[in-house]
Amino acid sequence: MSQVPQGADHLRTENVGVQDPAPQSQTDQASPDAKFPGALVWADERVGAAKGMRFAFKKVFPDHWSFLLGEIAMYSMIIALVTGTFLTLWFVPSLGHITYDGSYVPLKGVGMSEAYASTLDISFEVKGGLLIRQLHHWSALFFIVGIALHAARVFFTGAFRKPRELNWVIGVVLSLLAIIEGFAGYSLPDDLLSGTGIRAMNGFMMSAPVIGTWMTFFIFGGEFPGEAIIPRLYIAHVLLLPALIVGLFVLHLALVVIHKHTQYPGPGRTDDNVVGFPVMPVYAAKAGGFFFVVFGITALISALVQINGVWVYGPYDPTQVTAGSQPDFYMWFSDGALRLLPGWLEFTVFDTVWSFNIFLGSLVLLPLVWIIMGVYPFLEAWITGDKREHHVLQRPRNAPVRTGIGVAAISVYLVLALACINDILAIKLGLSINDLTILFRVLFFVLPPVAFLVTKKLCLSLQQHDRERVLHGNETGRIVRTADGNFFEAHEPLDEYERWGLVAYDSPVPLGLTEGADVDERGVARQRSPLTSARNAVSHFFYKDTVSAVTPHELAAAHHHGEHEALESSATPQLGIPVNDSVGDDDFVDEHGSAVQAPRHR
Repeated sequence: MSQVPQGADHLRTENVGVQDPAPQSQTDQASPDAKFPGALVWADERVGAAKGMRFAFKKVFPDHWSFLLGEIAMYSMIIALVTGTFLTLWFVPSLGHITYDGSYVPLKGVGMSEAYASTLDISFEVKGGLLIRQLHHWSALFFIVGIALHAARVFFTGAFRKPRELNWVIGVVLSLLAIIEGFAGYSLPDDLLSGTGIRAMNGFMMSAPVIGTWMTFFIFGGEFPGEAIIPRLYIAHVLLLPALIVGLFVLHLALVVIHKHTQYPGPGRTDDNVVGFPVMPVYAAKAGGFFFVVFGITALISALVQINGVWVYGPYDPTQVTAGSQPDFYMWFSDGALRLLPGWLEFTVFDTVWSFNIFLGSLVLLPLVWIIMGVYPFLEAWITGDKREHHVLQRPRNAPVRTGIGVAAISVYLVLALACINDILAIKLGLSINDLTILFRVLFFVLPPVAFLVTKKLCLSLQQHDRERVLHGNETGRIVRTADGNFFEAHEPLDEYERWGLVAYDSPVPLGLTEGADVDERGVARQRSPLTSARNAVSHFFYKDTVSAVTPHELAAAHHHGEHEALESSATPQLGIPVNDSVGDDDFVDEHGSAVQAPRHR
């Protein structure tokens, strides 16, 4: 029997029109004996999925625990989306007034909004509803915590440098959208606590000069509280903001794939490769398992730890304010700033009240924080003059000024966060709230510079310690006596793997030392930008105290010529070529100062 060709595969061959009969032993790709599942073959023949899947499955990801922080944010976002979809089936986003007649006895016969009543029904009437509510709230908090920790890791390791500045900006916008989404979410139940938060938002907008009143009327649909704010927040919370967050998250991950993943310094790791595990099968299995770990821990916390018990507060009443009320943690700094700003910033000019004591701590502070975060990569690149691509991360100690800036920023947040609960601290500690407010005002200006200086000194000390270890090795505690009666401590030399991470960093030089004199060899003044002097001054501030990496000559001198004492007493810092940079990306220098092939991870 003649073989009948199946399909039109022969049209894709070079010999068009020549149809050789299929061999008798050919296996149908749609049969159970085929190498690939029939569904994959079917999809590939129609959409060409094999090429894209091959690229995705071969993508290599480094293996380091700090990279899991971004995954925690991603998995928490997925949990929040799934549980939020469940809650939309029963939540009623309406401020229509009803009398409660549910199973929660203390509120029977109390007038409330339909939004608050439906929240109570989800908590007490719907099976599993309270668990889902708490899963949704906890996962939303973990989502923002994951973003914050991931951003800190990116900042302190310099992962935002070229070519990832755009991805950093996307991440900053994502963090801003996440806190807006969180605020919209915990405002929906219309209980006394969330209503107080909406009332605070109303005050923020009214503090805007000239346009404040118009803004509140536009958003609230009239006088506060109106009946439009909950439906509008609901649309933003379940539709607009999730669409933006998911879209930016996908773009964020796509840029990670395009730029390839960053990696920590180590043997065989350069700006031209990625050392790690491919997506299939190793990384996919680990990521899938980690998702269930995150989901399990979130579910356990949600089942055991109560959060946002709206039945305790009661329905919102504009005439009441919840005592001891604070927003979720990501808004503490703004609330704390409002409590620290002095009252004399509110004054009247031309019969108009200017409330800068509220305006500065809300409508100015919130966008200012994210603007500073967004422009920082471009500002640092301008200061340093570094236009190279970077795919290998920095240890925080090797960027002491940047690390100091990050710690100073964290100290500002901590001061404002503590100021947010100054009333509770005063009650629990038996202190004066006025004294606490004055203390936090002083700390706001004093603590950041102190934190910066201490952090920078610690980083420089750690750099110097690394330098000592490379030159002298690890201390063994073993005392040796020489033939002439001298005593010294024996040191154990570092192996190549350990040494690599201690010398694999740049030794930058302030820009003012690389641009030459202000006049050329003919005495003609060089053309300088008006900002050149300021740029050179800031660059000098960044790099003047840098401890350079050990060079091959220094290492050889320390090991063979006994010159490490002289090296230590020479000018500090010593600018030179790091050990691994002088002999190529793939070479080490052994204890004799000779170039050897860098050991590879297997």
